[in-house]
Amino acid sequence: MSDRTILVTGAAGFIGFHVARQLLAEGYTIVGLDSVNDYYDPALKEARLAQLLVHPGFTFVKANLADRAALLDLMATHKFPVVIHLAAQAGVRYSIDNPHAYADANLEGFLNVLEGCRHNDCRHLLYASSSSVYGANKKKPFSVEDRVDNPISLYAATKKANELMAHSYSHLYRLPTTGLRFFTVYGPWGRPDMAMFLFTKAIIERTPIKLFNHGDMRRDFTYVDDVVSVIGRLIDHVPAGNSDEAPARIYNVGNHKPEDLMHVVKVLEAELGLEAIKTMLPMQPGDVPETFADVDDLMRDVGFKPDTSIENGIRHFVTWYRGHYGNLGA
Repeated sequence: MSDRTILVTGAAGFIGFHVARQLLAEGYTIVGLDSVNDYYDPALKEARLAQLLVHPGFTFVKANLADRAALLDLMATHKFPVVIHLAAQAGVRYSIDNPHAYADANLEGFLNVLEGCRHNDCRHLLYASSSSVYGANKKKPFSVEDRVDNPISLYAATKKANELMAHSYSHLYRLPTTGLRFFTVYGPWGRPDMAMFLFTKAIIERTPIKLFNHGDMRRDFTYVDDVVSVIGRLIDHVPAGNSDEAPARIYNVGNHKPEDLMHVVKVLEAELGLEAIKTMLPMQPGDVPETFADVDDLMRDVGFKPDTSIENGIRHFVTWYRGHYGNLGA
């Protein structure tokens, strides 16, 4: 197996698609795994896959993370030197009504990935965590040095569990792992359940947008190209550890610049040339009023500095949305 062959799980997902596409452009061979489930419109996932499948360096494997035999067989066959694990059951609000989906994908599925890496000489596992692990923390900006013992959703609890599971494998088996706490990633090909997509669709279709906490929210919106850049830089930045320290590391991946939600809506309105119909609602269970990433560690270790303004990021997203769906919306 070539040292330039990488397994990307969640390759039909938003971030996984962008990561796979960029690594293919850089000459890597990519095996993309995804279950293409119906958490949101599978047609969007199929459209992303169609973009990847035209590349001769891409191979797609349809499988569920919780299918232990299928996953371990794949990893034993290819012995991937690097695994980028981005597949998960996503969504804070969905976890309130569908908890077992999170146990299957985010706990059992992640354990299967760890076992596959452990037994097949993986030299670096990079995996998706989430800003949601900070839960009810009050201190801003959120730092990876902060305690994260107050999850306020099951989704957040599973992501915190992933970090603990990865650390235990790093300690026990010297498996180098890097966890990535993503902060509200958005951009072209984005998820339909996320605010940027929901707002754009509703504004175009002249239906109300839901603004929780009566619009008094701030989010560290992170443009997807910045996320891809971080992952590319970290592939060869392998945690070393020592006899007393596990080869495990965690980073925040954010823009380091929280945006007022009402400002985001105004930028969207200006880009679309339409005014949003707004419905003000109370805070949702499992949600937090603000996220704010401290990314000093990334800047120090790999020279990452987020450089996409919310105005430019929204412009790119709206351009993609109009091209993909037309002005009538999805």
